Amino acid sequence: MISASKLKSVDFYRKIPRDLTEASLSGAGLSIIAAFSMIFLFGMELNNYLTVSTATSVIVDQSSDGDFLRIDFNISFPALSCEFASVDVKDVLGTNRLNITKTVRKFSIDSSLRPTGAEFHSGPVANAVRHDDEVDEEYVEGSFALTEQNFDKYVHQFPLTIVNFYAPWCSWCQRLKPSWEKAAKIMKERYDPEMDGRILVTKVDCTREGDLCRRNHIQGYPSIRIFRKGTDLRSDHGHHEHESYYGDRDTESLVKMMESLVESLPKESQKLALEDKSNVAEKRPAPSAGGCRIEGYVRVKKVPGFLIVSARSESHSFDASQMNMSHVINHLSFGRKLTPRAMSDVKRLIPYIGSSHDRLNGRSFINPRVSEANVTIEHYIQIVKTEVITRKGYKLIEEYEYTAHSSLAHSVDIPVAKFHLELSPMQVLITESQRSFSHFITNVCAIIGGVFTVAGIIDSILHNTIKIMKKIEIGKNF
Repeated sequence: MISASKLKSVDFYRKIPRDLTEASLSGAGLSIIAAFSMIFLFGMELNNYLTVSTATSVIVDQSSDGDFLRIDFNISFPALSCEFASVDVKDVLGTNRLNITKTVRKFSIDSSLRPTGAEFHSGPVANAVRHDDEVDEEYVEGSFALTEQNFDKYVHQFPLTIVNFYAPWCSWCQRLKPSWEKAAKIMKERYDPEMDGRILVTKVDCTREGDLCRRNHIQGYPSIRIFRKGTDLRSDHGHHEHESYYGDRDTESLVKMMESLVESLPKESQKLALEDKSNVAEKRPAPSAGGCRIEGYVRVKKVPGFLIVSARSESHSFDASQMNMSHVINHLSFGRKLTPRAMSDVKRLIPYIGSSHDRLNGRSFINPRVSEANVTIEHYIQIVKTEVITRKGYKLIEEYEYTAHSSLAHSVDIPVAKFHLELSPMQVLITESQRSFSHFITNVCAIIGGVFTVAGIIDSILHNTIKIMKKIEIGKNF
C-alpha cells in the first residue's frame, strides 16, 4: 500500500507557507488586470462558440428539383395589346413552345399600368381561319371608307358599326378584302343605311390613317372591331376592352356574324336610328386600354434557352414600325418561391444571401427611340443555384440567384422582349458549422493558463526591477 508521504512526492502544486510569501502593490494591480482579461477573453470565446459560422464551396449542380426550372414573372407592357401578346419558350435542345396559356394570365392595362378590367380572355379563334375559296376579281366594293375626319360621326350615328382596320400590304387583309366587300354589299342591300339605319359596314386604311388606328390601339391586321353607338368597349369589362371578331372570314360567316348582331339589337333601335340620324351623339374618347400585364410561370429545361414575349397571331400581320416592346418588370425569379419567414431566417445567418434572386424587380425598360422601328429589348441572364445546409444536414433553402445585362437591339423581324437564359452547371453550397465543446474547453483553459502565466512573468520582472532600483537608491552594490 502506498504511503501518504510517497503520494505527496508527486504533487505538482506544492504549497508555500503564507508567511514566506510577500504581497506587493504591483502584483495586486496585475492580478486585477489579469482577472478582467480572463473574463473578457472568456466572453469572446463563449460568443465565438455560440456563433454559427459558414463555409462556402462550389460544386457541380446536384439539383433535387429535376431537369426543369420554374420561372415566375409579372411584366407590364404599356403598348402591347393582350389580344396578341404571346409568351414563348425555346431552348438549344429544340423545344419550341408558342403562346403558352395554361399557366399564364393576362390583364388589360392603361398607359399608367393600371388594370382596366378583369382577366383578359381572347375570343374563340379557329385553328385555321376560313376564307372564300374562289375570289371574284370583279367584286364591287360595298364597305364605306372611314377617315380621321368622319370616323366619330359615323360610328356614333349608327347603333352598329363594323370596322375593318387593314393595311394594303398585309396578305391576310388581301385575302379578307373580297369576302368583306361582298358581305358589306349584302348587308347594305338588306339593311340600307339610309332607310334602315341599324348597321354600317366600314373599313379604315391604317397606312393612311395612322393616328386613327393608333388611337384605337390597332396592332395587328386585319382587326375587325364592333362599335356600338361610338365605342367598342365591352359594357361589362368582362374579358377585354375592345369588342372584336375572331371567327372565319368567308362571306357566309361574316354575313352570319353581322346578322346576329343586328338581331341582338332592341326592336326600337331601328326607329331611334332613323330619328337620331341627323343628330350626332356626344363624342366619347377611345378606351384607354392599350397595354397588357402578363403574369404567371413557365417551366423550362436546365439548358441555354429563351423566354420571349411578342405579338403573335396565326391570322394577322404586324407592322414592325408600330410595335413598341417597352416594359416594366414587376417580378422575375427562378426556382421555388421563398417564404418571407425562410428568407428572414437565412438573412440573419448570411446577410448577403437573397440580394440577387429578384434583382430586376421594379425596373423599367423603355425604348427611348420611339421613332425607330424594329427595336428588340434583350436581357442576358446568368443563373446560379445556391443551397444552404444546416449543421444537422437539413436543407434550409434552395434558391437561384442571377445577374442580368440588358440592351436594345435592332431586328429584321417583329420586335420582341427576349430573355436569354444561361444556367451555370455549378452551384454554390453554403454549410453551417459550429465549434465543438472540447475545442471551447481547450481554448478556455489556454486563456486562463496563458493569462496567469504571462501575468506572473510580468509581475516577476516588475518585482525584481523595483528591488534593483531600491538597492541603487541606497547605494548598495549588487
